[in-house]
Amino acid sequence: MPRAVSGVPRHRRTRKLMKRAKGLQGGRRKQYRAAKETLQKAGKYAFHGRKIKKRDFRALWIVRLAAAAKENGTSYSKMIGALKKLNIVLDRRTLAEIAVNDPGAFTKLAAAAKEVPGVAKKPKAVAVAS
Repeated sequence: MPRAVSGVPRHRRTRKLMKRAKGLQGGRRKQYRAAKETLQKAGKYAFHGRKIKKRDFRALWIVRLAAAAKENGTSYSKMIGALKKLNIVLDRRTLAEIAVNDPGAFTKLAAAAKEVPGVAKKPKAVAVAS
């Protein structure tokens, strides 16, 4: 008598995988092996994409903060340094939200950052005639 090699569990696994492959095109939707390979790759891309998303958003927030800081007469790096010296612990996401949605409050933050000694603008170099 032949040995049963996982009848029901295998069918359940296959059905579950094929259900996930529903939106794919051609053989990727109908053939088990093609569907399995595609979904494995999709999982890798999804995992990697979640990491990339964090990187992209942080870059976006920094660009927004740099632009808002320039409008207020300072640079991004000087402003962040000054806020750290003032013990203002706002992350870049929150600062970018403030810059976009409440420019008045951001102007106050920038003004406070400018008043920190040692972080404000350096004096301009004067050319000496020789």
